[in-house]
Amino acid sequence: MTASPRFIALFLVAALAACSKAPPAEEPVRAVKVVTIGTSAFGSQAEFSGEVKARVESRIGFRVPGKIIKRQVDLGQHVKAGQVLAQLDPQDLRLAADAARAQSAAALTNRDLALADLKRYRELKAQNFISGAELERRETTYKAAQAQLEQAQAQQSSQGNQASYATLVADVSGVVTAIEAEPGQVLTAGTPVVRIAQDGARDVVFAVPEDRAGLVKVGSAVGVRGWSDDREIDGVVREVAASADPVTRTFTVKVAIDAASAPALGSTVSARPRALAHGGVQVIKLPLSALRQDGPNSAVWVLDKASMTVRSQPVQLATADGNEAVVAGGLAPGMQVVVAGVHVLSPNQKVSLYEPKVASAPAAPAQGAVRTVAPAAPGATR
Repeated sequence: MTASPRFIALFLVAALAACSKAPPAEEPVRAVKVVTIGTSAFGSQAEFSGEVKARVESRIGFRVPGKIIKRQVDLGQHVKAGQVLAQLDPQDLRLAADAARAQSAAALTNRDLALADLKRYRELKAQNFISGAELERRETTYKAAQAQLEQAQAQQSSQGNQASYATLVADVSGVVTAIEAEPGQVLTAGTPVVRIAQDGARDVVFAVPEDRAGLVKVGSAVGVRGWSDDREIDGVVREVAASADPVTRTFTVKVAIDAASAPALGSTVSARPRALAHGGVQVIKLPLSALRQDGPNSAVWVLDKASMTVRSQPVQLATADGNEAVVAGGLAPGMQVVVAGVHVLSPNQKVSLYEPKVASAPAAPAQGAVRTVAPAAPGATR
């Protein structure tokens, strides 16, 4: 039995309808939060972490080699000028001083002998018993003996000084900030043993990046605030490094502060250079949530109120002010920028303005259930 042509045509139409693609679903209209661009005052100020240091910090070491047998100071201790810091084993230095004294005594004896011979030969020459050449030889011998005596005496004085160098004494008053050698260690001459921060002037030392180093000038004002209190101290830039640190690429700045009001040595403080302050400048600021990355550039979504669609707008960022970004270019006052939901939008997408839901009034409490008591059965007790 063959199918009729009409049946076949209906079958083909149904098959084609089943195989055709369904029309694409319309893109949903997303609700977004927007802010209207305006200008506001720049509120933050450049602030750097610094440390209070002594203006002069000396590394003190022995002037002679030897083995340390005693150290009389500890880290953080305040020392006075003339106070003993450490001692070397003096035995070798004493022996060298004794040897120098013995050489000086021998040279003195040789000089006295040469002087006695010279006097005798002068008397003989006066009586014409010897020639003039012989007298000259005696005079030369005396001069050589005198020179050897002076050399031995100088050597004795030098060895005596070296024996006294076995005791390390503080040259100035200050605070011990580092211990660089311990008892039992054998040192060469000049090896640092202790580091002393001298009493007196104090500096706040901090580092600034390359792009701001040129703005900080010698003599400019800096506000210094300790982390433990809110008291601010006025300081003046005393020195700016001539070259950048090879590792951090920052420039070291030293700020002079009053020693009487300075925080404790080694304290961490915050330094605010007045030259880097921008307080009161009118700028365009955006919440960080409004920014997104569009290729190599930063961008935001700008709302077109006429069509209720969004378009991507590249922006140039200058810096940060607290939790907001300062925009240097790309936006103008009056624009509306999306600040929430930026990562789920696409160009020319339809959007609606987000309206926060208003909490409904709490429902009235339900009436308590009526308690019914069935009539007691005859004869039952309550």
